[in-house]
Amino acid sequence: MNANETPMISIQSVTKRYPGVVALEDVSFDIMPGELHSICGENGAGKSTLMKILSGVIPDYEGQLLIRGTPVRFRNTRSAEAAGVSIIHQELNLVEQLSASANVFLGRELRSGLGLLDQRRMNAETRKLLQELECDVDPQSPAGSLRVGDQQLLEIAKALSLNTDILIMDEPTSALTESEVERLYRVIERLRQRGVTILYISHKMDEVFRLSDRITVLRDGRHVETLNRADTSPREITHLMVGREIDAMNLQDAREIGDVVLEVRQLSRPWPGHARAWRLRDISFKLRRGEILGIAGLMGAGRTELLECLFGASTEACQGQVYLEDRPVRFRHPSDAKNAGIAMVTEDRKRLGIFAQMTVRENISMCNLQRTGVAGILRAGQERTMVQDSIQRLGVKTAGMEAAITSLSGGNQQKTIIGRWLLTNPKVLLLDDPTRGVDVGAKAELYRLMDTLCREGISIILTSSELPELLTVSDRILVLAEGRLTAEFSRQEATEQKIMEAATATAAHTD
Repeated sequence: MNANETPMISIQSVTKRYPGVVALEDVSFDIMPGELHSICGENGAGKSTLMKILSGVIPDYEGQLLIRGTPVRFRNTRSAEAAGVSIIHQELNLVEQLSASANVFLGRELRSGLGLLDQRRMNAETRKLLQELECDVDPQSPAGSLRVGDQQLLEIAKALSLNTDILIMDEPTSALTESEVERLYRVIERLRQRGVTILYISHKMDEVFRLSDRITVLRDGRHVETLNRADTSPREITHLMVGREIDAMNLQDAREIGDVVLEVRQLSRPWPGHARAWRLRDISFKLRRGEILGIAGLMGAGRTELLECLFGASTEACQGQVYLEDRPVRFRHPSDAKNAGIAMVTEDRKRLGIFAQMTVRENISMCNLQRTGVAGILRAGQERTMVQDSIQRLGVKTAGMEAAITSLSGGNQQKTIIGRWLLTNPKVLLLDDPTRGVDVGAKAELYRLMDTLCREGISIILTSSELPELLTVSDRILVLAEGRLTAEFSRQEATEQKIMEAATATAAHTD
């Protein structure tokens, strides 16, 4: 890297304050042309705030940005895009009802000489961009009908259509299958060959060290260090992120596993209009008190669909029998499940987890207001005490309980959702990929929390797209493939290879 080369981006003494909290404080470092520069840090370290400043989402801050040596201050995302800066958010920003091509050219629609919408040219341009990205998607398909991996590539296609030469990627692999991740890596390599500078936010050390030229670590809103990939290690980066050594997870200490609390027999969920006919077919298992039961499987295997059936949140009527503490139950709505003692933390935090217009307090107390009310009148003091206890127990980092939930980092939002459901005193807690987009320090905290809850007698069903996570925390692991149960392993039996073999097995059943 040429020391005399002008940085593509120079961040100089950038500070961003919110009421009661400093999100960024005096952050300075450079990003060089054509490099892949990873930004690492715990949730709440300031990564997202910095990326929003770079992409024009946040125009109000102290300090200075230079692009190619020229001072800039983006008023909005349009002005950032005009300067060649685009961002792909972890929570994808597509209009699901519009076609792929309409999303690519949204706000910049191509028109004919008569001023009419030139749909044919937009479709052709979109098809060309997607083919370049190894994405075989019809440009006229609604964006909401696409797989998450294809939606991710659609966002990249939109950035390419803007002639982007600075691309910010925020946790781009968090919801992708292994094959989709490999495809994304190939796309990133082609972008780099074209000279695109990439800022890459990730908590996954394996991909950070596979892709990066240099790595910058933020902690508590401050710049800690910028290092060449070759001069550091995952252990050092993790230590810089959290400011301490993360204790090796010791969840092997035997927990007392009790009697069966939940039994599922021949559970099936239909799939109307699909060639496979069933999202889930003949699933049977038992969950014991104080146990963590892991659910493994590739994307589309039916992990989320299983939890939705158990929580009364399925869009189709589920068949089979479910017994809770030896009593048959049939939930027609999540409120039925909540009242019976089952709680669920959903995978889609933004769409199904948080109430974005509400405060931290309101998000935590949402399902438990009856505990703080008398004759229909809310006792604010009791509510605040209940919420404060929850914040302290889970270690939620927030400016206060009246802060907007959207001001919290993703990991802290997740903690508030878990806190909300723990206040319902559940017997069974359903966790759907709860550490998605959560940093290593917060993951360790969540693992310890799960262990503590089980020791208190709660039973947990946990899905995860990360096999090491399931192997770390689960007492048993069930494997789903194409909606069927293909294997069950104890903690001692389970290995990544065995799980992957079962996850890729084609069910030999015929109906």
